[in-house]
Parts: sequence; structure tokens; C-alpha cells
Amino acid sequence: MDLRSELLKSIWYGFTALDLEKSGKVSKSQLKVLSHNLCTVLSIPHDPVALEEHFRDDDDGPVSSQGYMPYLNKYILDKVEEGCFVKEQVDELCWTLTAKKNYKPGKDNKNVLPGKDAFSLWCLFNFLSEDKYPLVMVPDEVEYLLKKMCMAMSVELNCVELEDFISKDTVQQNGFTVWSFLEMMNSGKVTRGMDQEITSMAIEEVYREIVGDVLKEGYLWKKGQLRRNWKERWFTLRPGTLAYYTSEDRKERQGNIPLDGDCCVEVLPDRDGKRCMFCLKTLSKTYEMSASDTKQRQEWTAAIQTAIRLHTEGKTSLHKDLKLKRREQREQRERRRLAKEEELQRFRALQEEKERKLAELELLKEAQRQAQALLEQDEMRRRQQHDEMQQALEVQLREAEESRASMQAEMILKEEEAERQRKRIKELEGLQTSLEEALHQEIKARQDEEVFRYAQTGLLSEEEEKMKALMALQDEQEEYIRKTQREKQELRQEMENKTRALEEAQRQLEEVRANRHRVDQDVVAAQRKLRQASTNVKHWNVQMNRLMRPVGPGEKRSSGGSFSSFQIPSQRDPGLRLRQRSEEQDDESKENVDSSGAGIGCEGERRLSQTSNGGMDIP
Repeated sequence: MDLRSELLKSIWYGFTALDLEKSGKVSKSQLKVLSHNLCTVLSIPHDPVALEEHFRDDDDGPVSSQGYMPYLNKYILDKVEEGCFVKEQVDELCWTLTAKKNYKPGKDNKNVLPGKDAFSLWCLFNFLSEDKYPLVMVPDEVEYLLKKMCMAMSVELNCVELEDFISKDTVQQNGFTVWSFLEMMNSGKVTRGMDQEITSMAIEEVYREIVGDVLKEGYLWKKGQLRRNWKERWFTLRPGTLAYYTSEDRKERQGNIPLDGDCCVEVLPDRDGKRCMFCLKTLSKTYEMSASDTKQRQEWTAAIQTAIRLHTEGKTSLHKDLKLKRREQREQRERRRLAKEEELQRFRALQEEKERKLAELELLKEAQRQAQALLEQDEMRRRQQHDEMQQALEVQLREAEESRASMQAEMILKEEEAERQRKRIKELEGLQTSLEEALHQEIKARQDEEVFRYAQTGLLSEEEEKMKALMALQDEQEEYIRKTQREKQELRQEMENKTRALEEAQRQLEEVRANRHRVDQDVVAAQRKLRQASTNVKHWNVQMNRLMRPVGPGEKRSSGGSFSSFQIPSQRDPGLRLRQRSEEQDDESKENVDSSGAGIGCEGERRLSQTSNGGMDIP
């Protein structure tokens, strides 16, 4: 995310704030004021006629954001030079415009954030939001930001409330808007009644870390370059620079160490009464520093190496790089989710195909059973017809045999009575002719029976061929069913392996998160104890210096030899405060002068201390 994209996010809020009617257009007079203010905070010359010349072909009506973008890029953003302006002033201008219209927290709510904290959260939202308009922040980035804030407050994130808020339809579809995010923060569900001051300190810390590119901050002991004495300083590490101040309010910067590819960090052995030492080597100087413990030394050396690496790689922000990596991880998760859905769809398609083929197989089996039943019915019908025809032919044959026997008997009778019945010879000859015709009919019937039998044999052979084809089709279907079952078993085994791998990865991720949370809590507790111990040591050093002041000439001792008459200066003694402040300023200035100049400075300090303390030299 470059500087232009960061500026456009803030300017987009300012433009939409001027759109009172939510029509997507703003009047030219309002755009003139906005352009003039942007040129002022961006430290570029403002041309008041440029806007009119740019829109001279348009009417006097309002201008849309698409119409304002060419003017904004040509006359304002193209002239911006990085380092010549303060980015926070641009954010304050745009926040002032948009907060008047959109940020209206309830007055009855006790957890309403102050204006400074709301502005910091607005800047953090812009930094972590997606590079699409309207600006929204995905739930993963919201959870990341809330975890950073809860870690700064040493509390645990209330994931239940966050999931309830994320489960809303608008959030699921579009993501978090900055106003819904601020509404959630003002509701107090995340901070769970934490003190307002603690919440403000946590927001400031996260703001400086993410938006201010502060890699690490804290107290370290630093060895001087000339006097070689040790002094405690507040160090602030950013990519490419390590600055140190007198105290954590960062009002008086004592020095700035540039970091580049030629710098390196080395761990030093304990000496001079200092422990956990390390040094930062540059081309011109070597800076020796001492941390409070080994863990702090390791964190500082790792953070300085990270700052050197970022500067070498040309990156100006660690969290911009982390944001891109988180976005790539989300895209990878989305691709894996889509691949899994496609795999499930393919599995469902295979399952549906299998069910369809099983249904077709059942239909084929049913059709086979019906065809078999029809064949059996046809066979039974043909057999019944054959039996009936055979019975009819047997009856006819019996009748013919009976008629032939009777005819033969009659022939014998007629031969015996030939002489007497010659008149009936013609009738018998006619009867013989009719019998011959019946015989011819019987022969023809037998021939027809043979033809029918041949046709029946052909039908039986066709039936056998169809049965063979059906059996071959059934074997193919059974082979395809066995193949489908094997593929289903392989897909099921692969899905189980992937499920087990996913569950193992989730379990390891939860363990890493729990370990990191415990380590962060230990670091916060150690830093708090360190600050308390440092404050106590400074207090007792001051008390000892006051109690051990030597007695100057002319002062009277008490008769008992006790310290009852010895007056201890109060902590609000202006002379002592003046001496301490002058002594610290003198120590810092003596790092840049030669040895003769150091002697003169010490003499002037001794005279000043004698004057402020009544002629007594206070060590």
C-alpha cells in the first residue's frame, strides 16, 4: 500500500462527508474548500482557479467522486512529496470532516471513547481496511486488531461477543465499516469494563506500533561516546532509525542512529558492572547498550535486525508487509475452501451418478424380469396351443381310424354281399372319395403342424440369443458397480486423511497461540516490574545523595554528634532541580566536545553547583 493509496482512503471519507444528500456528488464550492485545506496540510501550492478550469465544460451543478478524481490526481496528489508533510495532519483534517456527520456516540453510554482514541481507531481501521471502496475491514483483520489491543491491556479477547457481532447479516455480507467498528468499541463488550485510561494507553500503543511503524520501545542503558558513562534512555525503534530520548514522554530527543545494510548487532559479555550488554555497529560509531535481562536483550537485538532487514529490502513498514501476508493467507484459505467445495461437488456428482446408474440398473433388472415373465407367458400360451392342436389331431386320427375300421368291415360285408348290393357300389365309391379327401386334409394338417414346429424352434433360438445378450449386459453392469465402489472407497480414504491433517494443523495452531499469549503476559509483567524497580532505584539514589552531603566550613555540628540538625532538601527544591537538569544537559553536550572543553565545562558546573547549594559540593 503506497502513500497515494493511504491518502486516498482518508480523502474518500472527507469527500463522502461533504455529500449530505448521499447522492454521490458534492458542490464545487465545497470541493474548493476541501482542495485548499488538502493543499495546506500537504504543503503544496494551491491554485484556486484550477478547479474551475478543470470543470469549465460542466454546468454549475455538483461533482461526483469519479469527476473529482482526475483533478485530485493531477493538481494535488501528483505534487505530493513524501517527507514534506505530516500524514497525521491529513488524517485529522479528514477525520474532523467525517466525524461531524457520521460519528455520533450515545451520550448516555459510559464507555464512549474520547475523540483522540476514536481518531486513532479510525486511522487503524484505514490502515487495515481493504483497498476497495466503500472501505470495509474483513473480520480477520478486526480480530487481529482487537487481539493487539487486548494484549496491550493484558486481558483476553471476548471471542463470544465478537462472533455474535460478526454473525450479523450486514457484517457477513459486506464486512465491518468504521462506524460499526467504533459502535462495537463504544459498547464496551470487547474491553469488558476496563478503565478508560488503560484503554486509551492500549489504543495509543497499538496506534504507534501499526500506524507509527514503531517496532519496539523501552528503556535501555547507553554508554556515552566521550565521557563513557552510562545513562538510561528511552529508545524508539523504527525501520531505518533508532532514536533515544531523555524519558518516555519523547519530548527531548538526545540522538538518532540511522540503520542501513552496513549496521550489525553483536552480543557483548558483562563488564563495568553492566549485564545483558550488546552493541550496535555502524560505519562511523559503535553504540554500547545494556538491557534489563537476557530476554529484553534478545528482543532488542531481534527487533534491530528486523529494522535493518526492512530498510535493506526497501520496506518502510513491518505491518504493511504483515498485512499483505495475512491477505495472501486469506486468499489461500479461500482457494483451499473453493477447492474443497469443488471436491465435495465432484463427490456429490459421483454419488448422484452412482445412484442414477443404480436406478438404471434396477430399471434394467425390472425390465429383464418383465421380459422373462412375458417370455414365460408366451411359452405357456404356445404350449397350450400346441397341446390343444395335438389333442384335436389325436381326436381326428382316432375318428379316422375308427371310420377306416368300420369302412373295412363294411367292405368285407359288401364283398360278401357284392352280388346283392351292386346298386350301392356307386355310393360306396363316393364314400371312398370323401375318405380320400379327408386323408389329404389330414396330411395337409400334419404338414402345417411341422411348419409351426419349425417356427416355434426359431422363436426359441431367438429367445436364447436375447437371454445371452441380457446376461452379458448384466455382467458389464456388475463390473461397473464394483469399479464405482472401489473409487468411492478411495475417495472416502482420501477425505479421511485430509480431515485428520486439518484437525492436527488446527490443534498445533491453538497450541502456538496459547504459548504466544503466555509469553506476552510474562513480558508485560516483567516490563512493569522493571519500571517499578527503576523508579525505586532513582528515588533512593536521590535520597542517598541528599543524606550524604558533606559539611562545609563554617557550619555548626550538633553537640551530640548526631544528624538531628542536618537539613534534608525536599524533592521540590528548585536549586537541586536546576542543578540536576543542568548536569544532564552538560553530560549530553560533553559527548560532542574535546577533552579541554570538557575540563572547562566541569569547572563551570562545579561553580554553578556551589552557588545553588550555598558553597557546598554535592556529589
